[in-house]
Amino acid sequence: MSRWRPPAPKSSPYITAEGAEKLEAELRALWVRRADVTQHLAAAAAEGDRSENAEYIYRKKELREIDRRLRYLQKRLPALTVVRNLPDRQDRVFFGAWVTLEDEEGKESTYRIVGADEIDTHQGWISIDSPMARALLKKSVEDEIQVETPAGRACWFIAAVRYE
Repeated sequence: MSRWRPPAPKSSPYITAEGAEKLEAELRALWVRRADVTQHLAAAAAEGDRSENAEYIYRKKELREIDRRLRYLQKRLPALTVVRNLPDRQDRVFFGAWVTLEDEEGKESTYRIVGADEIDTHQGWISIDSPMARALLKKSVEDEIQVETPAGRACWFIAAVRYE
C-alpha cells in the first residue's frame, strides 16, 4: 500500500470580512512568532551538539510548522474573495447567512454559512462546501432540505434566515 493520496478538492474562494481580518492578523502574528523562534533556535544551536539538543530539535520543528502555515496563508489570502455586501434577496440562503433549521422532532439548530477557512463547529459555522450548506443555498423559509448523513438521510425545515 502506498502513501500517495489524491489531492483534496479545491475549496471555495469565499470568505467573510471578519474571517479575512482574522487570517491577516494570524499572518502578522506568525511573522512575529517566527522571529522569536528563530532567535531561540540560534541560541540552542550555539550550545553545541545538535543531535542530542532537545531545545534545538523542538525549535526546528516549531519553525517548520510556522513556515508551513505562513506558506499556506501567503498563497491562500490573495486567492480569496472577501464577501462584504449583503445579497439583494435576504429571504433566501446565500453566503454569510444565519440559518435556523428545525428537524422532524421540532429541535432547532442554527448554522452560519462561511468560507472553508472559517469553519467553527462550536459557533455553528459550516463551510459553503459542506453537503448541508449546498442543500441550503438559494432556499427560503419553510423550504425542506434533505441531506445524506452518516446515519442516513435527514430532513430539516428552514425556520429562519438572517444576515448580520
